[in-house]
Amino acid sequence: MHLSNATRLLKALGDDTRLRLLHLCSLGELSVGDLVEILNMGQSRVSTQLTLLKEVGLVTDRKVGRRNLYSLGPNGQGEPLTGILANQKSTIEFSDDLAGFEALSLRKEQESRSYFDRVAATFGEQELPGRTWEGLARALLQLAPKARYVDLGIGDGLLTLMLAEIAERITAVDISAEMLHQMKLRATKKGLNNIDYVEGEIEDLPLEDGTFDVAVLSQALHHADDPVKALSEARRVLVPGGRVMVIDLLAHNEDWVRERLQHRHLGFTEPDLERLLIEAGFENPQITRVARDPSPPHFMTLLATGFSTALTATAK
Repeated sequence: MHLSNATRLLKALGDDTRLRLLHLCSLGELSVGDLVEILNMGQSRVSTQLTLLKEVGLVTDRKVGRRNLYSLGPNGQGEPLTGILANQKSTIEFSDDLAGFEALSLRKEQESRSYFDRVAATFGEQELPGRTWEGLARALLQLAPKARYVDLGIGDGLLTLMLAEIAERITAVDISAEMLHQMKLRATKKGLNNIDYVEGEIEDLPLEDGTFDVAVLSQALHHADDPVKALSEARRVLVPGGRVMVIDLLAHNEDWVRERLQHRHLGFTEPDLERLLIEAGFENPQITRVARDPSPPHFMTLLATGFSTALTATAK
């Protein structure tokens, strides 16, 4: 690093607000609005400081819809920053900022849960991207054997109910207690009694290792903050050689789904899904385009499958 660059970097670190911003960016990706809320500062002040930090490579950003999300940049990954931040963890400012970050995360989680609770009773009546009967039917043909299934993120529960008709037993997992309640009512009407209901996050499953033969994520992966973590959890609860099935949207540009439908990702490309499955430890990933919605914007549905490998001691 040239001396002039080192001088600029050190000057950037010589400010309380900028250090607090760097501390927050080390906790996860945050928008300007998130940082304004946590720090209780004006937007122009936060934006100005972020611009300075970005100029010296201490933070970087990526565009998601209409927002920019900030995280630590290449010059923020090692010393001297890590040492400085570590030494300030016990300060009042950093403690307050951490509390604000945790409160923000909790509020976002509650908003997401509230959305699914609110629409649970009428979910089956909504026209949702990728809920294509042709795609679901073709996917089910590959999973016909009687087995132990886990449906991660049940949505409107239609696929869960269909799987229950062929499954030895199926566990339905969803973040929304109301969604699970509504599906239980419908299952009771159909006389299905082989379904277990579990409230939980697909990225942190309250389920034991190696207890299922097939894991299903139907239009659920695009709701995950960390898709690899969600798929890794699916792999964890599968028996060695178990199978995962992912039904999700092909990458698209319909940004309205973020706010209206709580999507975290605008679908996935075939290489995206293959990479995610491999990173999560699945073998022989297969991705197929199975159906296209007949009405605009004509969402395309992807089907991805893979086989779990035995968990290593470090993976556990």
